[in-house]
Amino acid sequence: MKDIAIYGAGGLGREIYCMIDLVNKGKDKEEQFQFIGFFDDGIENGKPVSHFGSVLGGMEELNAWDKPLSLVIAIGDPRSRYSVSSRIKNPNINFPNLIHPSFTVADLETFKIGKGNVITGDCSATVNVIIGDFNLFNGYIVMGHDVTIGNHNVFMPAIHISGEIVIGNQNKFGVGSILIQQLKIGNGVTIGAGAVLFTKPKDGGTYIGNPAKLFKF
Repeated sequence: MKDIAIYGAGGLGREIYCMIDLVNKGKDKEEQFQFIGFFDDGIENGKPVSHFGSVLGGMEELNAWDKPLSLVIAIGDPRSRYSVSSRIKNPNINFPNLIHPSFTVADLETFKIGKGNVITGDCSATVNVIIGDFNLFNGYIVMGHDVTIGNHNVFMPAIHISGEIVIGNQNKFGVGSILIQQLKIGNGVTIGAGAVLFTKPKDGGTYIGNPAKLFKF
């Protein structure tokens, strides 16, 4: 069994703990994960996280961990996901892809995925889908054909990603948003809940509505 921990002891962290337990039920005993606890810089060491486990420390303790450890990042903000992953320098830490058993892929031969991704329940990918590193797919997400996704993106529940879409890095897509086919989405974009994106957004912009338009604060 491989030791595994979660970085982030909030609600998402507790959800991911339950997912680890579910993933274990589909594996042989030798391949299962042994959950050891949470890391979180904002919570005191030793504090219980519901009935799931305790906080083992923060980034300092994680970078000092002296034996192999798998780690899942349970943070729902793209920039924070990038910040945490880039600050982990410990060679003992590895980043498995944690994938819910319900995830389906139409063509495994053309499906490619990096490291540190979390794919929760009832997500799907069709043909020629490429996923980078440290993305969060938070339930009921459809990825169409020829979709390419970069790193540290966050997809909230019930998102439709149409075919031939290219997505860069550190973008956040709100609940129920829809991305129309053949779009190129760069970096640092926020798409609001329920928004329907028809045109290429500007990097760093926030888009809301149907059709989605740039929102100026």
